[in-house]
Amino acid sequence: MFSLRRPFRVVQQCLLALLLHSTTCLGQAGQSGCLSFTLGDLSNVTLSRATYYAANTTVNSTNLWQSIDVDNLPAFCRLELSITTNSTADSSCVTEIWLPDSWNGRVLTVGNGGYAGGGASLTCSSSFAVAGISTDTGHSSTATDGTWGGPHNDNTIVDWGWRAMHLSVVVGKEVVKQYYGEAQNTSYYMGCSTGNLDALLKLKEVQMFPEDFDGVIVGSPANWQTRIQDWSVHMNLNVQPNTSARFIPESVWVDVIHPEVLRQCDAIDGLADGIINDPRFCDFRPEILTCRPGQNESTCLTLAQLGAVHRIYTDYYEFNQEWINGRYYPGGETEYPLGLVGKPFIGGQEWFQYFVLNDTQWKLEQYNASLIPLADGIDPGQANAIERNLTSFAGPGHNGKLLQYVGWADQLISPGNSIHYYESVYAFTRAYTDLDINDFYRLFTVPGMNHWYVDISGYSANAFGGVQQASAGMPPLSLSPENNVLAAMVQWVEEGVAPTSFVAVHYNDNNVEDGVAFTRPLCQYPTSLRYTGGNETDAGSFECGDSI
Repeated sequence: MFSLRRPFRVVQQCLLALLLHSTTCLGQAGQSGCLSFTLGDLSNVTLSRATYYAANTTVNSTNLWQSIDVDNLPAFCRLELSITTNSTADSSCVTEIWLPDSWNGRVLTVGNGGYAGGGASLTCSSSFAVAGISTDTGHSSTATDGTWGGPHNDNTIVDWGWRAMHLSVVVGKEVVKQYYGEAQNTSYYMGCSTGNLDALLKLKEVQMFPEDFDGVIVGSPANWQTRIQDWSVHMNLNVQPNTSARFIPESVWVDVIHPEVLRQCDAIDGLADGIINDPRFCDFRPEILTCRPGQNESTCLTLAQLGAVHRIYTDYYEFNQEWINGRYYPGGETEYPLGLVGKPFIGGQEWFQYFVLNDTQWKLEQYNASLIPLADGIDPGQANAIERNLTSFAGPGHNGKLLQYVGWADQLISPGNSIHYYESVYAFTRAYTDLDINDFYRLFTVPGMNHWYVDISGYSANAFGGVQQASAGMPPLSLSPENNVLAAMVQWVEEGVAPTSFVAVHYNDNNVEDGVAFTRPLCQYPTSLRYTGGNETDAGSFECGDSI
């Protein structure tokens, strides 16, 4: 449990971007309309509570996912619903819809993180005239607790995997229409306080229900859920147990491996600044760190550790050279031991215990390659979102837009996962359609940035309006499409102007109050960022090119 008092204050600045292209409030409501609201012809939906909050009223609410305690919101109506997700199993999800008195015609959906169950706060939506939708995905838990998944709780896993979110969006839009007397103009997804699974869910929505959203922003999504869990356990076992000769202490990652990675690769992009702009060009040779006879092993790598490092920086293949998932890329060593190559990865263990095997005694060390096709075949909750054909979402009938970003130093999900999905969609689109992927799907890479929803501690230009960046004290440089991904998405959907790059900012000590340290462009994949000369702290001294 954590307090989001500070995040709301800053995230509101980010969500203001949704107003940049709107001058007229389409809907007007108030206390009487809120408290007297009744559901129209909506089957399997119950209105549990309607609460009206006047402007600047204290809003205090807590669940296992998050808590809120704010008093700076404009007037809005909070509707709490129960939606039947499976009448045969008598299962349901709790969904909230926040409806501001002044509405600009947009709907914004937010969600949970990891295994979490508990509605996400919709403060960001109500703050800026956007109707907001959130759901607990059919269960109550923290983000790291997967025990609710079993044994044999398959129906709830389906709710978590996709069903509760989709039904909440469908019902939420209808409630918005009933409440304001007209349907929304556009529907977006952009998380205010979400995790990697929520990004997965939005890709699932794009693939299964293309009409749900007009614009979707995802950061490093866990879209191939089964393979990412396989890879996470594989990565963990490269060093576990911590009593083994292959285990690498955090101090070795930070003080030995990372400096050597920078020494070998930092200047490849034209500037030695502590950031590897595109680690695909880094051919890291860890052998130079091999321990000499009698050397203090805290300052070097043993042969067992050297083997682990090679596996960690290599894509994971199994069976007949089948690709399972990507790798850690050189440059993120300060966070890698806090990700998957440090302590035992309990999230992966619970995945197999409660979602795949229904065996609560299963342990990480029992993992083997036979579990890969087993998990793929089960696909718990039908959560895998790997469909390459996005024509229903992107084609002329809908013209949906997908904007994705990933940090090259992601310590929880390999950047290779985002690249693999993008390339698979690219190949399918080119082979089977007349569409241009640039018209509907763009991927941006962020040099040096860690995973997109945790505490962002990487030394990088990591503030561009992405999820939870503002909540960590790092708002975008401005609310314009040049600096803010949400504003860019609104402009792309509503004006047809697609983003080509962003200017991101790094604040001193990752805190806006300490001032700007430097700015950098974020490049559209597959281009790479390179230094062209001039002021090293200014984005104008860099450009995106086809190669370094």
